[in-house]
Amino acid sequence: MHKLIVLLGLVLVLSFSEKSLAQKRPLVVFVCGDHEYSGEETLPILAAELEKNYGFSVKVLKSYPNQNAEKNIPGLEILKDADLAVFYLRWRQLAPEQLVMIDDYLKSGKPIIGFRTTTHAFNFPKGHESEKWNAFGEFALNAPPGWGGKAAHTHYGHNSTTDVSVIQAAKKHPILKGVSPNFHVSSWLYRVLPDYPTKGSEWLLMGKSVNPDKAAIDNPVAWVGKNSFGAKVFTTTLGHPEDFSVEAFQRLLINAIHWELGQKVPKKWKGKIEINVPYRGMVN
Repeated sequence: MHKLIVLLGLVLVLSFSEKSLAQKRPLVVFVCGDHEYSGEETLPILAAELEKNYGFSVKVLKSYPNQNAEKNIPGLEILKDADLAVFYLRWRQLAPEQLVMIDDYLKSGKPIIGFRTTTHAFNFPKGHESEKWNAFGEFALNAPPGWGGKAAHTHYGHNSTTDVSVIQAAKKHPILKGVSPNFHVSSWLYRVLPDYPTKGSEWLLMGKSVNPDKAAIDNPVAWVGKNSFGAKVFTTTLGHPEDFSVEAFQRLLINAIHWELGQKVPKKWKGKIEINVPYRGMVN
């Protein structure tokens, strides 16, 4: 009987320890919904790597029933438990009851990461009750408030690619630890200058368009700062699916997630992640 009691006690202790360990793991929630860049395929692979090799809990939310569904991303209520929210969105028109969950997260002041088309995450018609969300890029990510418009937020053509370089003034930033000072990506360069990133943001990476379809200027492609809610922000205008196969970009993202959560950037890189998602473009 004594041995049985001891054994039961050990099981309870181990169970409690496992629960405690799980509770200590920061929860990173990925919110995906873009028509073009397969964020719903690349980000789950990144999430699995975070869970397997870096000690995070993860949850991936996707537009339903597919990437083109602009009005529904089930499961957003988990944002109330998230320690970090990572968004890869494009021109959504979510219902108010889903928007309020994102709004509550933003107002919590917890950190946020945004990929590429998240600068124009929402696209409500003029006069719509949720039209203010069209400026998500500006108030959440220190980026232009939507595509085109007065900010001239555009790109340099689908036949172009981008040379990326570390900005010398930022080379000691923890997010850039182990990131190659120069690398090449498939993303066509987004124009955010001259008015963005918003004042007070720190630029980390600069992009130079290769084979642009018009006169091109260099533009920042990754920056950090505090958004209008006082939250830590990491924004990158990169995110073409082929970018995720580039080791320098992978390390940038792993580093950024640690930094956003106030954790030390890993001294030792766990190694290149197998992310081989082809560019599909716009499909039904």
